[in-house]
Amino acid sequence: MTEPSAGGRARAERDHALANTFVLLADTLVADYDVLDLLDQLMTASVELLGISAAGLLLDDQRGNLQVIASSSEETRLLEIFQLQNNEGPCLECVRTGTAVTSQDIAAEPQRWPLFAPRAAEAGFSAVAALPMRLRDDVVGALNLFQAGNAPIDDDQRRLGQAFADVATIGILQRRTVHRSAILAEQLQFALNSRVVIEQAKGVVAERNKLGMGPAFDMLRRYARDNNVKLTDAATGVVDGTINPDTASRH
Repeated sequence: MTEPSAGGRARAERDHALANTFVLLADTLVADYDVLDLLDQLMTASVELLGISAAGLLLDDQRGNLQVIASSSEETRLLEIFQLQNNEGPCLECVRTGTAVTSQDIAAEPQRWPLFAPRAAEAGFSAVAALPMRLRDDVVGALNLFQAGNAPIDDDQRRLGQAFADVATIGILQRRTVHRSAILAEQLQFALNSRVVIEQAKGVVAERNKLGMGPAFDMLRRYARDNNVKLTDAATGVVDGTINPDTASRH
């Protein structure tokens, strides 16, 4: 039997990783899950498996407000916040229309997005695909893919990204069906509150280690995964002083 080529092995490894990602997302349909952990892993999978530069996610908090709930990098998080603050950009447009919004040359969109286009270029992004998280008439947010350099976001990347978004959406809306919207709102609010704690923890880690916010978050996330604890719990421990992720130890 001939050995598979390097390209064949790479494709097999990617297919295996894709299968694991869909299993992770599908688990939300049958088991309790942490929304923040799920969406954070979705960001990682989007970047690693789709071959894009960055990803971000806006989620409706069930009170009529959009929030940045997950991002793959600090630059992406700030760009998503910029869209919310200025009420402009592809991600907001995607949520409002419930349809995908794409641009292969953001810099050429100054009339469409006069504030967002130069800011995205400043952050180093050239292409964007904002994909709706929707099921029928329910739109709960958008998964946003960003590409740097001259590489486009192709149809295969968009289709697979939409598949990620669709399965995550079903998992979130499943909670509405089982527990009703009040419980869903409470769960999403908990996720939003957890994000505040994570931002505080990032600041602590950044100050302690003289790091930028992006590397500080990477350190926090690595600690959580290496020690098999929830990201929110790790952040809480950093804020209250019981966890020191730079030494990977508990006091």
